[in-house]
Amino acid sequence: MSATPATGRAWHLVARPQGWPKPEDFALREAPVPTPREGQILVRNLCMSVDPYMRGRMNETKSYVPPFQLDRPMDGGAVGEVIASEAAGFAPGDHVLHDLGWREYAALDAARAVKVDAGAAPLSAYLGALGMPGMTAYAGLFEVASFKEGDAVFVSGAAGAVGSQVGQMARLKGASRVIGSAGSDDKVRRLVEEYGFNAAFNYKAGPVAEQLAEAAPEGIDVYFDNVGGEHLEAAIGALNVHGRVTLCGAIAQYNATEPTPGPRNLALAIGKRLRLQGMIVTDHGHLRQRFVEEVGGWIRSGELKYDETVVDGIENATDAFLGLLRGENTGKMIVNLGAK
Repeated sequence: MSATPATGRAWHLVARPQGWPKPEDFALREAPVPTPREGQILVRNLCMSVDPYMRGRMNETKSYVPPFQLDRPMDGGAVGEVIASEAAGFAPGDHVLHDLGWREYAALDAARAVKVDAGAAPLSAYLGALGMPGMTAYAGLFEVASFKEGDAVFVSGAAGAVGSQVGQMARLKGASRVIGSAGSDDKVRRLVEEYGFNAAFNYKAGPVAEQLAEAAPEGIDVYFDNVGGEHLEAAIGALNVHGRVTLCGAIAQYNATEPTPGPRNLALAIGKRLRLQGMIVTDHGHLRQRFVEEVGGWIRSGELKYDETVVDGIENATDAFLGLLRGENTGKMIVNLGAK
């Protein structure tokens, strides 16, 4: 059990980014560590998550999740150790998953925390393969895209925290072919050699549509979109009749300062009877127990692999986030705040 310090550090958003975020848009500030009130716990964060969706929260626009407030601590997924409790069912030494990351210490209502077992999996896994990204992959593939055995699946951003899980889950459930795109030759090799994709390509090496046609000569049935832009247009061209698209992310345009054009070939969706559906992982909580049991089993058996890119120290959290937007991560980007 850790002692409670007098102060802790937290990252604040101090300016709304115009285009690509800059280090000057953030400030690491020290503040007194709060005392938990009745029904609350105080958590020392051991690792925290940085995720692409956080870029949207830096804009002052209405969305499915409120924007970050200026000059206030940002938030996001974190796993930590309870160091003080005023809530039944939680004791010092427990490990919990919660949503008050971007800080060293968090006081929160116990109802917002979920206990996790450090003996069953590394704590960081609850932010990745067994956390929000893994659940996004699971729900997006099996429920939103209505995946069925024999489908050919294409995943963009396939070396990231979500995409790498989507491809492996499709393979484990009997996909006829799994294709992925990534931003470096090293990542492409990893998709094929480590994750078991049938084919993969570096989207920076040539037009996506041409590389996808070569990788999937018989077309695709499911496209899991983490990128948008050129990838989405190429996938619409490659999809077979009654193809399904899960619109999960559009990182290619998150930092655009002007409106980005939509796919020029969207009319193909009519004749092909395509289904394009957006997804937010919080809509699929009813799948969580099934997800934990099935994916946890795959991880324990070694059938499903996951990677993490770990950056040490809260002082480097914004560097980790900016690196994520530049595609410097393989698998989940984690900031280690003191996890063993």
